[in-house]
Amino acid sequence: MKRSIVQAAVASVAMLLAASAATAQDPPSAPAAPAVDLPDAPVPYTKIRPPRPRPAAKAAPRPAAAASANAAAAPAAGLPTGPAVAGAVPVLAGQPTNVAGARLSAGQPLPAAELEAFVDGMVKDAMAREHIAGVTVSVVQNGQVVLKKGYGFADLAPRKPVDPDRTLFRVGSISKTFTWIALMKEVEAGRVRLDAPVNLYLPEKVRVRDDGYQRDVAVWNLMDHSPGFEDRALGHLFENDADRVRPLDLYLRQERPGRVFAPGVVSSYSNYGAALAGQAVSYVTGKPFERLVEDEIFTPLGMNRTTFREPRPLKRGLPEPMPAALAADVSDGYRWVNGGFERRGFEYIGQIAPAGSVSSTAGDMARYMITLLNGGQLNGVSIYGPRAAKAFRTPLRPTAQGINGWAHGFMIYDLPGGYRGFGHGGDTIFFHSNLVTIPALNLGIFISTNTETGAQLAGRFPDRVVREFYAAPHTFPRAGSPELARDAGAFTGYYLGTRRAYGGLEGFVGALISGVKVGVTPEGRLTTSGEAGVRTWVPEGPLSAGRFVATDGDQRLAFNMRDGKAVSYIPSFGGVRMERAPFWRQPGLLALLAGLTAAAAVATLVGIFLRNRREFRENAVQSRAALVQNIQAGLWLVSLALLGVWATKTADISQIIYRWPGALMITASACALVAAALTLATLVAVPAIWRGGRRVDSWTPLRKLLFTITVLIYSAFSVVLGLWGALSPWSG
Repeated sequence: MKRSIVQAAVASVAMLLAASAATAQDPPSAPAAPAVDLPDAPVPYTKIRPPRPRPAAKAAPRPAAAASANAAAAPAAGLPTGPAVAGAVPVLAGQPTNVAGARLSAGQPLPAAELEAFVDGMVKDAMAREHIAGVTVSVVQNGQVVLKKGYGFADLAPRKPVDPDRTLFRVGSISKTFTWIALMKEVEAGRVRLDAPVNLYLPEKVRVRDDGYQRDVAVWNLMDHSPGFEDRALGHLFENDADRVRPLDLYLRQERPGRVFAPGVVSSYSNYGAALAGQAVSYVTGKPFERLVEDEIFTPLGMNRTTFREPRPLKRGLPEPMPAALAADVSDGYRWVNGGFERRGFEYIGQIAPAGSVSSTAGDMARYMITLLNGGQLNGVSIYGPRAAKAFRTPLRPTAQGINGWAHGFMIYDLPGGYRGFGHGGDTIFFHSNLVTIPALNLGIFISTNTETGAQLAGRFPDRVVREFYAAPHTFPRAGSPELARDAGAFTGYYLGTRRAYGGLEGFVGALISGVKVGVTPEGRLTTSGEAGVRTWVPEGPLSAGRFVATDGDQRLAFNMRDGKAVSYIPSFGGVRMERAPFWRQPGLLALLAGLTAAAAVATLVGIFLRNRREFRENAVQSRAALVQNIQAGLWLVSLALLGVWATKTADISQIIYRWPGALMITASACALVAAALTLATLVAVPAIWRGGRRVDSWTPLRKLLFTITVLIYSAFSVVLGLWGALSPWSG
């Protein structure tokens, strides 16, 4: 599961209240076609009949989990220990075989002792600085386990060390890779077609609605995250109460997102799309998803400590829970609070299991990586064939150099030294993981952390390992560009991500969180400020090309230029597009209007007590208008105060996710909605207010002016809030 969309909520809302401004793949002109083994001429959809579900076969019981030694570098039981495994998928053309200045060439294996020393230093340093309770790691190469190790603790009361062969970590969206394998197995068997509408393989109640789009969502759109769904997560993606876990098909019906793009136009990460793929596989095979993956992937590979199931009570209508033997070894999740680790409850994701509910060990993930590097085979067992093996290393659509896309569901990584990796990242609220396989090096790297602060370590770990051994040393930071400093206006601005809700209160918060402020320093470096922190970049090639490389690494940005000005950009991983926001979507404008509204409201209420007797003279219209504006002032202040209180409570992100939208947010929105509605009455009253003239029973010109200015401020704030989706307390 990609990092929680509320990770920056506190900073964003605080920015709004303090009136300060804060802080990808551009669409092709037509949808790209799948690149692997599709018919020369597409078969008309009307001639494709929905498959009949296969009758469910009686599944053999899963073998009991076997205990294994907790050895740092010893091979896992049953894994090949000889030279490179025969029959591995060939390295893609253009992959480097040697890098000048690197410590090792592509053909040289990692020295186990040096690797362990390097990883020990990096992980232990990060655990101390970033406050991480436990980490589990495995590295494989040439069919062997080079490193397998646990660090820190899975449980702190009593203390239970992380065991790489026994301790289960939540791997988040790495779960999706098993879903794509299950889907490609059906493609290879001829029961699913990549270019067919996914609705052909779904029960009627969960089929994708057209929402006014003529083009159907195809199976391959799910694999490169281009079905065009908005992304909603708050209040349902994670649950902390097992009683709230729903069957997958019910979740898909009740949490159906809107479609905001035509299929194939924008690649924007979608958990819902991956869950649809899992439901399709289950429907076609006639098996519950969890049982299907166990029978066809986990059990054949001997991954006996890996499961989509979760530790909860048995409940009718839901898959069987995680076996007790595994549940006893699931690591706790932690949050660093007030100088200590705070244990948090289990994060239930079973309602959308195909997108992120897997728990696994570093040892099992080692087996999995060897299988991926060996074209789907391990110890004579094949879980997928050559077509799927090719697909998992073939991009579904072209991307700019250095911008990574999707290889039929697997993320593509450009790594130091020019190496290309395939894998997936994974995040829950408290667990952060990463898995990357590098075919040119026959190398696989896995890491998982069990603390809210572990995302940065998990994200940089594979890159650092490859850079240390297989890339030439770099001198950082890279120098800036005088040309960029002169033409800063072509790029500076606020950019809004496509991975967000597009309406309602979640749309309001999501628009704040998904945004990135792009600036340019006097030295000619581009800056991006957002959820991921502040990064600096320099041009790569002509400025008109819109390509940038990080000053301290190999990540890149690709801007889409129009008439010499950037209109959008894609970050290194093209799972989202960042679009230049219109003026009314600028957080700075929202913050300014919030500040003005608060000031006007305070002035209105204070004025009641400071006016002299002459200033209280008024006619009937003015009297009623003043009463309405006083009510508005109170409502605006209550709304902003409640939003401020809500912001103080968002330091614990899990509470926003689990309890969204909550009484504070709903009440704040309701007060703002009523205040905005009353603005219509005051607008209508403005002409009558001024017609009161200079008679004895009328307001002074100054008060008329102040009333009018206040009406205009409230009106502007109401319009902007409405456009942001903040005036819909019923929406959640």
